[in-house]
Amino acid sequence: MKVSEGLNRAHTKYLWFNTKKEREYIRITDEVEEFVQESGIKEGFVLVSAMHITAGVYINDWEDGLIHDIDEWLEHLAPANPNYKHHNTGETNGDAHLKRILINHQVMVPITDGKLDLGPWEQVFYAEFDGKRKKRVILKALGI
Repeated sequence: MKVSEGLNRAHTKYLWFNTKKEREYIRITDEVEEFVQESGIKEGFVLVSAMHITAGVYINDWEDGLIHDIDEWLEHLAPANPNYKHHNTGETNGDAHLKRILINHQVMVPITDGKLDLGPWEQVFYAEFDGKRKKRVILKALGI
């Protein structure tokens, strides 16, 4: 199907977070779905991207045990550790940078018939690894 230039659309919005804990996992599927509805895009993609180097975005099941397991796995692979070279700069969040790399910083989700096209158990999450301060996520929908 060929799309005429006038039908292409882009829509952008920012979600802001200020978590109460250093590490939190926040389900944002409803906010992303609401954004897709606002965008008017029927077929395309939505980018969900953390705009801070100590936070990430991922898709997985919304189950407390799994979220706990993910947190323990990340802590095992990138433990809070005062010996990171990054800490020589005066920072203390070297582990948060590494956890972000493991989780990743963004996801692309298909939009079909004007809705998020996720699998039956898939949910979108914001992962915070150096919280207690204001951070944002960009939502950018592209399509027709």
